[in-house]
Amino acid sequence: MKSATQPRRILVISQDPDLAAMVRKASGSLIAIDYAAGEDEGCEKLSGTRPDIIILGRLDSPEAMPALYRELQEGWISHHASVLFVELNESKKSFRILSNENMNMSIGESPIITGSASSFRPTENLVADLREAVTKILNARENQFKISMMNPDSFCLVWEQIPGPGAFETRQEVVLENARKAARSGKVCAISITDNPGGNPAIATDVLCAEILKAGIEPLVHIAFRDKNRNQAESLLFQLAALDIHNVLILTGDYPSNLGFTGRAKPVFDLDSVNGLRLVAEMNRGMEREIMRKPVRLAGTSFFAGVAFSPFKQMEAEVMGQFYKMQKKIEAGADFAITQVGYDARKLHEFQMWQKTRGYNTPALAGIYVLSYPVAKAMRENNIPGCVVTDKLLGRIAAEFESKDKGKQARLDRAAKMYAISKGMGYKGAYISGQGLPFESVEYIVAKGNELADQWMDLLPEFEFPQENGFYFFDQDAVTGLNGATPACKAQKSAQPPIYLLSRIVHALIFNPKSLLFKPMQRLMQTMDSSRILYRIFHFFELGSKTALYSCKDCGDCALADAAFLCPMSQCPKDQRNAPCGGSFQGWCEVYPNEKLCIWVRAYMRLKAHHREDEIGKYTVPPCDWDLWQTSSWINYFLARDHSSKREGFQPPGSK
Repeated sequence: MKSATQPRRILVISQDPDLAAMVRKASGSLIAIDYAAGEDEGCEKLSGTRPDIIILGRLDSPEAMPALYRELQEGWISHHASVLFVELNESKKSFRILSNENMNMSIGESPIITGSASSFRPTENLVADLREAVTKILNARENQFKISMMNPDSFCLVWEQIPGPGAFETRQEVVLENARKAARSGKVCAISITDNPGGNPAIATDVLCAEILKAGIEPLVHIAFRDKNRNQAESLLFQLAALDIHNVLILTGDYPSNLGFTGRAKPVFDLDSVNGLRLVAEMNRGMEREIMRKPVRLAGTSFFAGVAFSPFKQMEAEVMGQFYKMQKKIEAGADFAITQVGYDARKLHEFQMWQKTRGYNTPALAGIYVLSYPVAKAMRENNIPGCVVTDKLLGRIAAEFESKDKGKQARLDRAAKMYAISKGMGYKGAYISGQGLPFESVEYIVAKGNELADQWMDLLPEFEFPQENGFYFFDQDAVTGLNGATPACKAQKSAQPPIYLLSRIVHALIFNPKSLLFKPMQRLMQTMDSSRILYRIFHFFELGSKTALYSCKDCGDCALADAAFLCPMSQCPKDQRNAPCGGSFQGWCEVYPNEKLCIWVRAYMRLKAHHREDEIGKYTVPPCDWDLWQTSSWINYFLARDHSSKREGFQPPGSK
């Protein structure tokens, strides 16, 4: 599959140039046709053209075609293409078309894909039959999940599967059997496979997704950067592209659990979700690499990349942080979004209103979790980061749990009603998940949800579960009970600790390129950098002061100014440089609940004191440059080596 910027391509390999002309006539102007007169020329053109379809015609000898076919099937680039063989009889008055799905080396005995199986077709039908065959193949190669998500008339259903640990466990078989059922039903657009949810080790997602694709349904692969540095993430993405897996959900990921080998795994978090999207976008365009000292542009990929979004936050600082980050995700290239778990209809509506008021049109799936009492209790106790269940909802589910079926029918009906509400609100589809959820329950939710869709407004009172003192982005609409278009008053308290005020003053006097002291500081830093002894002395005192004031980790690519002078490398367990992850709860850090406030909540409160809180969403901060690790961040800044100096756009001293 090609990226959005690359046309579909067909490579015709035949001694008969008339075949290429007929393929052009059959294919239309949107498909690029390349022609090679023989086997050697065809093989040379493969890497440059990267065709979707290879059409083989008459070659030097009857033995040449089987040999070339085998070579194409074994080739790394060519085996990703579909193959058609156009066979003309000796008089060229009739033909037949064979595909690699039904070709074998006994060409004369192979079945045909168009026309009668017992005879050749008249040559005047060749263009029409080629058009039919090419259309059939290209349609089959399309990303059906993407087509459904981009179709304004469809409502897409994605069903989440959670693989477990182990290579040969029953749970993996259940995942694959569910995928087969979903594929046979035709009701599910994609099967979503989680990536070590909860930070627990499990089987790699790419293994199961390759099997799911074989089952006849699109996989949606979660990629959590908790466990991967940028090289590993890039390698995984190349691997997925080579497996023809194109739907990815880019996530920061939950913090690692303590269930890893001999204990908790080391968290990586080299990229956040925003920079992960930037990586995917660059790969889709075709990354530039230097190979053997020569610049090379790699073949573009065709990833359809989604992100998670949590509108179900309590504090103003948390809510605004999620929207700031979503803005960055959209600007980084997010193709779609999936909402986190929550049961407040007004919050669910909030995301759609935010998009509408800002002119965004990112298609979104509403997250619908089929909520049992044990899971609801775990979510209420904040044991599943990012998922919100209030005391009122938990009380209702607890009462349902006392019934004979332990609340099964009630939770399925609740999910069906959320399905109907999501459809009514204009969501592009539903993302259904739940522990041990059988396909029959999914079918019930969809059928019942469609039945209730026309009366979705009447269902809204059943989903009024506001959080205590919870902040909403918009004022409430008095008629619908949902959200109006007017932003709500932001009453979050601000904070100006002395360290923040001191940092602002120092930054304005010394680090601002427009300040009078900036140029002298550049020259001083150049002097420090020119002497190894001076450099080490300066770096020692810089690190000591920054460690005392900011708990500096000496990354050398300082992001203090990006986070209201709070260090995301030392004070955020996930090293988040682009606004918060989705795991905070009532303002507390996911990793340190009731102990440490999320640093982006603190940053929002600091910035709000100067009416600058919107700066959190103003620009994207790149990932840390590890070439600068344990070097002087001040010298790096003034000599234009770090990300901040590049954003400011100034040059080092002496440059032209």
